[in-house]
Amino acid sequence: MNSKEPTAYPEINALLGHLWESVRSILGPHCVGMYLEGSLTSADFDEDSDIDFLVVTDEDVASDFFPALQAMHDRIAEIDSPWAIQLEGSYIPQHDLRRYDPAHALHLNIERGPGERLKMVDHDTGWIIHRAILRERGITLAGPPAHTLIDPVSPDDLRQAVLEIVRGWATSILDDPTHIRSAGYQSYTVLTLCRILYTLQHGAVVSKRQAAQWAQQSSEQRWASLIARAWVGRHAPAGEASAEDTQGTLDFIRYTLERSQAFKLSADGR
Repeated sequence: MNSKEPTAYPEINALLGHLWESVRSILGPHCVGMYLEGSLTSADFDEDSDIDFLVVTDEDVASDFFPALQAMHDRIAEIDSPWAIQLEGSYIPQHDLRRYDPAHALHLNIERGPGERLKMVDHDTGWIIHRAILRERGITLAGPPAHTLIDPVSPDDLRQAVLEIVRGWATSILDDPTHIRSAGYQSYTVLTLCRILYTLQHGAVVSKRQAAQWAQQSSEQRWASLIARAWVGRHAPAGEASAEDTQGTLDFIRYTLERSQAFKLSADGR
């Protein structure tokens, strides 16, 4: 890696060093670089965060290297470290990273959590947000600076991305509220809605903590206690969400949909 201490956490640095050496031993000259995004790029990383990484390759490596990469991630998941199952990342060819193209959005990905395995995943419009974070504040572990690999992402690009997320992901929760039965996912949903509202308002992306604090101060006061409980619930994800918080989350989704529709009408009218 370019830096032996890319983060303030020695155990995470050791894990990332192991990941990079393992990836490089498998992909060889196909490696362009490896990067961090997400909460590790801000001051809001904590013990309940994941480790968002990206490996950039010179071409699509899925067909030739998938079995070896999957086996590698299986081995890493067995390392005696709580962070070993918190890796969440993708393998994306350099030409597909440059700008978002839904026709070329199927890439290798692994999610955090026990039992998760490397698989092919469609990287939807939410990847526009990831690209913006990578370009603006990504941490380079190896390879050229991230901003040289990604075209600028405009505020309207970000707004359009979250509008599509609201229409798809948030609406699906209204159609099937069992999605937010678990306390962890209910909390995640509330905090993600805060980030969506912030992006619609400001055309920028901030951390969950920053968005939650902004939403508590800026949105209608009826959501303040729901957001505060969601932040607490993020650190205690086990169990089921309360009936009050489940209903409050559904109402918050409807509020966000109303706000997004108002923004859409405003944007269409310009």
